[in-house]
Amino acid sequence: MTTKIQVQNLKCGGCAHTIKTRLLELPGITHVEVDSELSEVELGYSEEQDMALVIAKLKTLGYPINDEENGVLTKAKSFVSCAVGRFGS
Repeated sequence: MTTKIQVQNLKCGGCAHTIKTRLLELPGITHVEVDSELSEVELGYSEEQDMALVIAKLKTLGYPINDEENGVLTKAKSFVSCAVGRFGS
């Protein structure tokens, strides 16, 4: 299955690199493409429950989906994830 989801706090290539790298570590995720201009993540997955893991991982990284709360702590997490992504790419 393939789907696209809108996320918050996605600003640059560093963010995209972190999201792609970390989501591909999850079981059942077959591919990940990130469009930082559209704040969009396209992913392939095997089972419906894989999406719950993706949404939880994105929130942990600081990139909640558009329908979720985006408080100061979440924004701070995205800043750190972005910096890690910049150095890791």
